[in-house]
Amino acid sequence: MEYRKNAVGRLIPKEIEGRKLVPFKGAFAYRKRGHKASPPISYSEPGEKKLCKSLKDAILAAGLKDGMTISFHHHLRNGDGVVNMVLDTIADMGIKGLTLAPSALFPVHSPVIEHIKNGVVRNIQGSMNGPVGEFVSYGGLPTTAILRSHGGRVRAIEDGTLHIDVAFIAASSADEHGNLNGVYGKSQFGPLAYAMADAMYADKSIAITDTLLPYPNLPISIPAIYVDYVVVVDSIGDPSGIVSGTTRITRSPTRLLIAKYAAQFIRESGLLKDGFSFQTGAGGISLAITKFLGEIMEKEGIKGSFINGGVTRFAVELFHKGIVHSLFDGQVFDTESIDSFRDDTRHSETSMSQYANIHSKGCLVNRQDVGFLGATEVDTNFNVNVNTHSDGMLLHGIGGHPDVAAGAKLSMIVIPSFRNRIPVIRESVTTVTAPGETIDVVVTERGIAINPRRDDLIERMKGSSLPIKPIEELKDEVENICGKPAPPRLKDRIIALIEYRDGTYIDVVREVER
Repeated sequence: MEYRKNAVGRLIPKEIEGRKLVPFKGAFAYRKRGHKASPPISYSEPGEKKLCKSLKDAILAAGLKDGMTISFHHHLRNGDGVVNMVLDTIADMGIKGLTLAPSALFPVHSPVIEHIKNGVVRNIQGSMNGPVGEFVSYGGLPTTAILRSHGGRVRAIEDGTLHIDVAFIAASSADEHGNLNGVYGKSQFGPLAYAMADAMYADKSIAITDTLLPYPNLPISIPAIYVDYVVVVDSIGDPSGIVSGTTRITRSPTRLLIAKYAAQFIRESGLLKDGFSFQTGAGGISLAITKFLGEIMEKEGIKGSFINGGVTRFAVELFHKGIVHSLFDGQVFDTESIDSFRDDTRHSETSMSQYANIHSKGCLVNRQDVGFLGATEVDTNFNVNVNTHSDGMLLHGIGGHPDVAAGAKLSMIVIPSFRNRIPVIRESVTTVTAPGETIDVVVTERGIAINPRRDDLIERMKGSSLPIKPIEELKDEVENICGKPAPPRLKDRIIALIEYRDGTYIDVVREVER
């Protein structure tokens, strides 16, 4: 296999499984030209019937065949019941060799492993959290997986890199004509943002709901013009699984200290003023930063422009207090946020193309002042890993990480300096997900490192009481406590590609030795 070194020093194959790979050239260096892809022309007939008697009937009507690509969204997160239901039905129908293109997989999707073994699933192009990622790490997938950010996924769909034959769209409510939303019905989950591009660009779209409402089903997240068939099932999943993971403010003194450092740094950066905007998520540190920033803004009378997320009740609270003017929402993490999304007019659904697509004309991440993000590893060149652990195990998705890092005026990594006696600050990360040129600050409990590229921040923070130090010093401190980390034990075989948001390739993931 012939390799080329990319802009972060990683070796990328020239070609793999017939796919020609463009190596990462820099966060803002590559500009693809041409036109967007387009779905096939379809016709709307008077009196047309979209409602199917069963999922099998809908799949037959959609014309799914061996070797095609199917997609799903993950708004129900670890409570999703649609992926497993659809794959079981497809397996019973004898269809094989499919590419699975979910916006993300979670531990609840562990049955996918059996469908890889039985040949129903041949390839995965989408984030993997948990057991499926572990199975792929040990070489269980016969082909090379591809992982993309939220913005990178919708870009790939729109430019034709990822062509979807049949999109399966879970909706908490639908009407018989295919108008969909996620805010009514017994399985409410909020926005349908992840599935918008799938519905628009797939050859066929099948809506799956457990609540059929009279026409017209309002409000409409995905309109009937993008839906071919509607199927009613007993349950699309368990909405309580949306809150899987950390949705409470951390109580750890170490992590609270990180959050306080981060909030103080943002305040001293000069960005915290009227019109301030930021992105938050559902992690314990992230929620604590949101709380601390809200307290500062309320005390000092600062009125923010918007919060983008991953919306939680903490963001909704700031919105209801009038501390921020608007909420942009691609995903909710609790019932309070679902209620706000349904009822508050300035709580707006954001498609992934509007949110983070480098090819869009209104990319929201480019309007953000601050994005605070997590990581599994950061190295002394400020490269960030969010996909693998230090042992090389592929256990996490990308999310919007590289998109936010590239777009925000201040991209901030908020992490403990080590986990389970394993250093997080390293000489070189196991896998590069986001390039160091897009990371401005790393905040840990042991100190804050500013990227040397940001002379302006270094100058501004002179005289600060915050423990600001070179990232090499942070690395040395952690290694003195934990020891120098051993390299992962990896085989030669590439089991996954990490695609940067612009369609170039920033790193590869290799099979892990058992």
